[in-house]
Amino acid sequence: MRRRLAILFLGFCLAAAAQQMTVRELVEMVRSSIQLGHKDKEVARYLKRVKLTERLSPSVIEDLQGLGAGPRTLEALRALAAASAGLPEPGKVEPRRQRATIPPPPPEEQKRIIEEVRQYALGYVRQLPDFICVQVTRRYVDPQGLEFWHKLDTITAKLTYFEQKEDYKVILINNRPVDLTMDQVGGSTSTGEFGTMMKEIFDPDTETEFQWLRWGKLRGRICHVYSYFVRKDKSKWVISYERKLRTVPAYRGLIYVDRDTEMVTRIVLEAVNIPPSFPVQQARTVLDYDFVEIGGRPYMLPLKFEMRMRQGRMLVKNEVEFRMYRKFGAEAVIKFETPDELPDEMFSEQPPSQEQGQPQQQPQQQ
Repeated sequence: MRRRLAILFLGFCLAAAAQQMTVRELVEMVRSSIQLGHKDKEVARYLKRVKLTERLSPSVIEDLQGLGAGPRTLEALRALAAASAGLPEPGKVEPRRQRATIPPPPPEEQKRIIEEVRQYALGYVRQLPDFICVQVTRRYVDPQGLEFWHKLDTITAKLTYFEQKEDYKVILINNRPVDLTMDQVGGSTSTGEFGTMMKEIFDPDTETEFQWLRWGKLRGRICHVYSYFVRKDKSKWVISYERKLRTVPAYRGLIYVDRDTEMVTRIVLEAVNIPPSFPVQQARTVLDYDFVEIGGRPYMLPLKFEMRMRQGRMLVKNEVEFRMYRKFGAEAVIKFETPDELPDEMFSEQPPSQEQGQPQQQPQQQ
């Protein structure tokens, strides 16, 4: 079955109000605008609407200049620095230290790991127990494409996984009770988070090209990070627009493999060469896994799924969290409510150091 991403873009405009931001949020926004190739004057225009809550230092501006910020952007940043001179300093950032890195595994070990993970990925869904959980989808839009996100809604659903099939029932929208399917909700949605994406990447018929890239660290665990590429003629990633137009793009991304368990902990996927005539011009997803206990046993299960799409300037973002896993049949013990968001720190990658290079004992999936 092909995975499906359905996008129903909403045609509306949001008022241009002043944006309160921390220095960290400002830096992330400017970095993103540089990576996405936004025009210098557009970035500068939006920076004029920003109101900082912390002091912006000249060193931060210099760092952004080194990343490629344009002259108008730099002028707007200097104006923000002057306007924020009397504000508190941002939280201290630990100075970067030179760390001895872990040496890469030899080529034969890199190939062995991919083959081990292939077997794991192809048999992943057969190892999972029947369960239910709460799926929380927070949907955002930015009509101007500068990552000034406006939340549209929060959808809380009961997800039932039984006999290797997923079933979704929407329970709450913005904490108000409803009785709907995901298709009835409308807007941007996605399916296929429970193993389908992983299986397609590692299926021999997909002929995915893998390359060991570097070491990484997620949630305290050292990971092999592989880059990969899937050709268009082998792709099964379907992107649809308003359920009328469809395209199947080539895609590339990253695979994070736990060094000690050789389980997949993150998949990054980005569409390549979408036809210029197709309304959606950018599509990217990130799926994080972590150990979850069900029935007294640990399983590696989805933790968070993020999807981003672009149509023209407009950006759409879905952040989907999987919470409160329970063994199927224990439905009565789940209180269906919308939990608080997981902290960003859980999804930040850290550089591993050589002293962390020794394997650690990790829970084994049953």
